Amino acid sequence: MERGRGPSPRRGPWILLLLPALAGGQPLVASEVGYEERAVTGVRGQAVELSCGTVASAPPAVVFWSFAGGSGPPRAVAVGSGQEVAVAAGAGTLGRVTLRNGTLELQELRAAAQGRFLCQGLFPQHGRLRVGYAAILLRVLVPVSKPFVRPTAAAAAEGTAVALTCAVREGTEPLSFSWQHREPRRGPSASPAGLGGSGAELRLTPANRSHAGWYACTVGNEVNNRTSEPVYLDIVYGPDEPAISVEPFSPEQGGFSAGEREDVVLSCLAPSNPPSRYIWLHNGSQVHVGQTYVIAAIARAQAGTYTCLAENTHLQTRTQATIVLTVYYPPAGSPSCSAQATSDLQEVALRCRWMGGFPPARLRWVGPQEKEEEGVMGTSLSMATSIQPGAATRNGSSFSCLASHPALPQGAACGTTLWVPAGGPSCAAAATKGDEYVMLRCWWEGGTPPVTLRWRDGGDQPLGDPSSSTTVLVLSADGSLGGRDFVCAATHPLLATGPECRLRLEVPKLEAERSEVAVLEGGEARLACRHSGGNGDNLGATLVWYDPKEREVTPGLAKYRLEQGETWVNLTVGDTEWPGDGGTYRCTAANAVGTASLPVRLRVDRYPAPPNVTISKLRYTRARTEVRLEWRTQGAGNLTGFVVQRRQAKKPPRQVPGPWETAAGDIEPHSRDRRLGGLDPAVVYAFRVLAVNHRTAGHPSEVQTPAEPPFEAYPAVMGAAVVGMLVATAASLLAMRWVAHHRDTLPRLHDLLFRTASPSAQEPMATPEDAETAASREEGAAPAPGDRAAPGTGTGTHRAMSLGALPHLAEPLSAPRDVTEDPPVNVTITVTAMP
Repeated sequence: MERGRGPSPRRGPWILLLLPALAGGQPLVASEVGYEERAVTGVRGQAVELSCGTVASAPPAVVFWSFAGGSGPPRAVAVGSGQEVAVAAGAGTLGRVTLRNGTLELQELRAAAQGRFLCQGLFPQHGRLRVGYAAILLRVLVPVSKPFVRPTAAAAAEGTAVALTCAVREGTEPLSFSWQHREPRRGPSASPAGLGGSGAELRLTPANRSHAGWYACTVGNEVNNRTSEPVYLDIVYGPDEPAISVEPFSPEQGGFSAGEREDVVLSCLAPSNPPSRYIWLHNGSQVHVGQTYVIAAIARAQAGTYTCLAENTHLQTRTQATIVLTVYYPPAGSPSCSAQATSDLQEVALRCRWMGGFPPARLRWVGPQEKEEEGVMGTSLSMATSIQPGAATRNGSSFSCLASHPALPQGAACGTTLWVPAGGPSCAAAATKGDEYVMLRCWWEGGTPPVTLRWRDGGDQPLGDPSSSTTVLVLSADGSLGGRDFVCAATHPLLATGPECRLRLEVPKLEAERSEVAVLEGGEARLACRHSGGNGDNLGATLVWYDPKEREVTPGLAKYRLEQGETWVNLTVGDTEWPGDGGTYRCTAANAVGTASLPVRLRVDRYPAPPNVTISKLRYTRARTEVRLEWRTQGAGNLTGFVVQRRQAKKPPRQVPGPWETAAGDIEPHSRDRRLGGLDPAVVYAFRVLAVNHRTAGHPSEVQTPAEPPFEAYPAVMGAAVVGMLVATAASLLAMRWVAHHRDTLPRLHDLLFRTASPSAQEPMATPEDAETAASREEGAAPAPGDRAAPGTGTGTHRAMSLGALPHLAEPLSAPRDVTEDPPVNVTITVTAMP
């Protein structure tokens, strides 16, 4: 046994022998022994307390607990005396055993603890020990475990028997069972009343589609209640008879209808589990797989029978339904309205036409004062006609043709307004190519119905057939048409009297800006001509110019330029010549009716001759590759420029001089000089100048050869001499000044310069300043003519410069004729300087 709180482990066995020892000294009477028997209920896993005897004022001094479970002998559980407690080793099978104050407490109660517990104890009472016994029958209740549902089949066909069993692993009986049913979409749970049977088994006999859903069972005893996890029961059924719906919903007798180009949605519903597989057939041919068949913009060829075939692949069953779909389509385009004059142009026939479609469109005319419900005439199919009297119809009256069709929810309409165009007819005449025929055209556009036109001659005789809006009358061109009148008469049902227009065919009339044109030779002359003649101009007259020699002027000629419009033609004579381009030009105009002619005179005047030219200067440059030429004019005359010509002046004997070549042309009339280059220095050239105007060159100037350039070395030599004299004088003055101030350095030179008196000196020089003054005077004295001072003389410093006589060179304007070289010019320069 296990010990409790005893101080010594050896005391346990002696406690078990305590009761006989105590009783052996004091015999117990049977009436003094207490005995009690009762029943106690406990729950497995929980705690239960077992008390020994009745509730006493003091706990037993010694207590002994034993257990007998079943048919076996009792087993010791625990013994205790005061604070000493001992628990048997095998008591753990009953739970966790504790003994306190004689009360046996079983925690974490086990099912093996169910049985009879016996308690023996010594209870102190009035100074004596009383023996007490207690027999306790312990009942251990087991809680219900979580149940689970087991159906006979997870899926069952509708009409068969199905059973569901609720099973539980453990739980103290008696057990109670209850069932819950929830729809397949997890709707609210409900008890399946009337499903057949109760308790642990639920029978569905026969099963139908309403039995499908989630099933759960609840099991309970006196300890607890537990509910199972839901189990789904699937009921397989169908498919039922399909139901076909059509959108838009347009029922017809025996089927449905839809308008062409309309979106049609066919839906099929056949309840089935598992869901049906849908197949659509059009006139027996498969066209779609699926519950919904969308026909986008249905066409007339898609009308016919549509069958929905529903199939349950699990049960291999099929059902079907068929509808007839009619496709309505309107006629192509839109209704057309027209108005035509009838009854000898006294009435108007309103016609409305809209052919085709299924079914045919219904048409009716509505007048300006009538409502849509009231028509001018009854409703007709595809075509509708209404006759309106012209005299009773106001100008501008509108009529409408209303069309209705099943495929057009809003219907359609067209309209027409009877009106007369403003103004009146217009007439024009034109000739065909070659002027073989004359076409008279009359038109008056607009109006409903169109205006009827017809030609009449001046005698009011009808010509040709009447026509609407435009009429053309073709006549053979001959001279008899000139001056004749033609009338175009207009007729309209809304007009009591129609207007008319007149046309007269006339020969064209010519006009010129000027009858005579004058121009200087070389200029341009413009001759203008145009024709006018009223309506006769529309015949398309042909304008032609002829020159003074009666030759037709055609485009592309170099001398002439033609500018032509519809009623005019201008002739431009370019680069006129005298006298060939002068004379009488003739402008002619011809149409299918006749011909007209108009003369215009052209006078070409000559330009005055240019003035004469003389050469005033002609000279070579130093390199002899250019010449400078100047000239002047004499007299008056028309002048536009100058031309310079050249050629070689000297030729071998008995050889003809070469031709003149142009050295410079297109010289401005205000220029009077020119620099000409590109000359060969070894060749002697002759030049001449000519004045020109627009058409004529004047008399050439005299022929001259260039003069040689002047000698240009004399100014350079004179400049060099002057510069040398200035430099020498400055150097001499500086040297003499330095010698005068430095007498000790060069005494002999100082004495030579300042103390030696010249033969003409009047007094000696005592100071250097006097010597300097004398020297300056000697330098300023002019030498006598012909005297020359020898260099190195001691009489003073003399500088003299002699220039030879320079002949005066008169610069010639040009060389004389047949002179090719100028005589040389000699220049002598003499320079004498004393350092």
